[in-house]
Amino acid sequence: MNQVTVMPPMAPRSYTDNQLQLIHQTYAKDCTAQEFNVFIEVAKRYGLDPFKKQMYCNIYNKDAKPNDKKQRTMVFITAIDGFRGIAERTGLYRPDENEPEVTTHKEFANPDSNPLGIEKAVVTVWKMDQRGDWNPIKGVAYWDEFAPLVEGYDEEDRGETWDNSGNPKMTRIPNGKMMLDPKNNFWRKMGRHMLAKCAEAQALRRGWPNDMSGIYAPEEMAVADADEATAAERVERAEQERLLLATKTKDTIMIQWRAGDPLEAVTLGQMVDRCAAFIEQCASPTQLETWRHINKHSLQEFFARSKSDALEIKRLLEEKLKALQADEPETLMAEAGE
Repeated sequence: MNQVTVMPPMAPRSYTDNQLQLIHQTYAKDCTAQEFNVFIEVAKRYGLDPFKKQMYCNIYNKDAKPNDKKQRTMVFITAIDGFRGIAERTGLYRPDENEPEVTTHKEFANPDSNPLGIEKAVVTVWKMDQRGDWNPIKGVAYWDEFAPLVEGYDEEDRGETWDNSGNPKMTRIPNGKMMLDPKNNFWRKMGRHMLAKCAEAQALRRGWPNDMSGIYAPEEMAVADADEATAAERVERAEQERLLLATKTKDTIMIQWRAGDPLEAVTLGQMVDRCAAFIEQCASPTQLETWRHINKHSLQEFFARSKSDALEIKRLLEEKLKALQADEPETLMAEAGE
């Protein structure tokens, strides 16, 4: 039997006045005085050092007024090394010797939103129980839940030029297509690595909930940073979707038309028409496959409740997919000719 050795908690670090001022100006620059006091106390509690970049603070909707619907929200961000350090100090943690399990599918690949076609990442950490046995704890992170996606845009010439350079002035027009946040290029260059960090943070928080509640890895918050909605709005939106699910009647199916959209309750009688209209306007195989993937369980539920109508949707989807795939070589040839 393994011997359990629990490490003593790290003594809270004290800071000089100059060090506190520097932390406030760098790692908690948007905090009010009261928020900064909270941040420092939380950092001491977890034994994390901002100077080692183990912890910093994000303020969402920082210009909100007291009566605004969009509330000012403070979130504590911890690097993955900080998570590991907290777990290691308990004496009950060891990392997995295997690399993260990253699942990819060619049909999920999209050069703008998912270059490698990643579906999910699974990371295992190990925790020792009271008997001294090591138990695996898995964390799972899905690409469509954590990747920082924003709406893409096309540039339109305004017919004007800049005085200093003579270059044309361009206007950005949203095109409805999702793309990885250009301000966070790590997700494009190291997608597997970034998603694995999210999965590891999930595993560590599951294994040590009392030690890590209320702190988040920066990779976990990338999607909130990319989303125009504030963190508080995202919580409100999640609550609305939860209530919608809770009040779902027996005559509806929950459908998400596009990644990032809220769920919609579609009546059984409208399912074929609504899905047919969506399928018809899809412009690429990837768009169709993504829609089918995120609604996999809903479509299975519809099949169980209305088999003939579900088969009609399946037929429409496969015909549209076949047509789009047949058009792709011609489109590519035309683009190459240009």
